Amino acid sequence: MGNREELLEGAKRCLRSKGFARTTARDIASAAGVSLAAIGYHFGSKEALLTQALVEATGEWVDELGRVLASDLDATATPMERFELTWTRLLGLFEAHRQLWAANFEISPYIDTMPVVRQVMATAQQEARLGLARLFLGIDGDLDPKSAQDAGALYYAMLAGVMTQWLVDPMHAPSASELANGLRIIVGGGSEERVGGR
Repeated sequence: MGNREELLEGAKRCLRSKGFARTTARDIASAAGVSLAAIGYHFGSKEALLTQALVEATGEWVDELGRVLASDLDATATPMERFELTWTRLLGLFEAHRQLWAANFEISPYIDTMPVVRQVMATAQQEARLGLARLFLGIDGDLDPKSAQDAGALYYAMLAGVMTQWLVDPMHAPSASELANGLRIIVGGGSEERVGGR
């Protein structure tokens, strides 16, 4: 593994233990076992390195979510049952990787002042939409690009909103069943009982 890869792995470890804002260039160099100068040489800045590491770490989390969702999933589940099961598993993984999600929010102040951070995050966001659409809809093959973007945009917005609630107030953050019932109300125009009674 070269210095660039070592830096990325070291930055991921720092993100998981210290978060985005509290990680210093010296922390990363120490975790990677390379010189401070290597950060500038390979990435230009600490923030650019941390952003790339955050995107990769989040991608690894999404891959893990995909493996979790693929296990023991009832092929006959309705879309609503799949939605609730997906959120149940997603929230369980969130608790195990809370610091990683906090780091996703810590990056916000850098978006307006560092174009490289904005560019990396914008590209990652577009890829995340497609990945989330595939995960939540259970689609392995090709998905119409417009449909994927639309569904993915909704899932991404939901994910960011739910994660914000879990970070701020985990005791009152929505459960998977509450999210599913909320969706039933919106789509069906009534409560769970009313929708179920039709």
